[in-house]
Amino acid sequence: MSQRFLNLIRKGETAEVAACAEEDAALVACRDAQGVSALLWSVYCRQPLIRDFLRERLPALDLFEAAAVGDVRALDLLLRGDALSIYQTSADGWSPLHLAAAFGGTDAAALLLDRGAHLHQFSRNPIRCQPLHACIAQGRQIETARLLIGQGADVNAAQAGGYTPLHQAAAAGDREMALLLLKAGADPRKLCDQGKTPGTYARERGHAEVAALLD
Repeated sequence: MSQRFLNLIRKGETAEVAACAEEDAALVACRDAQGVSALLWSVYCRQPLIRDFLRERLPALDLFEAAAVGDVRALDLLLRGDALSIYQTSADGWSPLHLAAAFGGTDAAALLLDRGAHLHQFSRNPIRCQPLHACIAQGRQIETARLLIGQGADVNAAQAGGYTPLHQAAAAGDREMALLLLKAGADPRKLCDQGKTPGTYARERGHAEVAALLD
């Protein structure tokens, strides 16, 4: 039943999710075989209505859920109870800062940094990225990226595949993010493992303005 529930979340079947939860209230706290919660799946799959529905019915959030939904109050309470938990990773390999940077927003990321979160921690999964990569790939929140860079994030760090934050911004056609990275010292000549520069990805994806900026 829990797998069907998670599949409904992934598909955005809001009414069916609600009906299943009414039938079996325990489903709102279910997890997949890896240990990733239903709430995190709703965040990953960009299902805000389902996210809010689940959140209202959960008695409490864990650290990773709180980071992903940007619940600063819950984060504060959880870290007061166990300060060292900030260095743990989720079942799928993300630190709380990765999740806040990707989904939770600037306030959550700022709190985690204030409590000692590591800017340069790589995720413990095949993506092997740092929080700045996660911010650009998932959230594309310029203020969160500005915060991370201001705190010392490495704008030339490479994730799996040799992709830098500038490769990500270029591929997405995000001119504002690309400018922020360039001003912070990002190298537009960096090659990924495919031998491509950020500008190459911008051109291939049809982002002519960003390609011109990088060239």
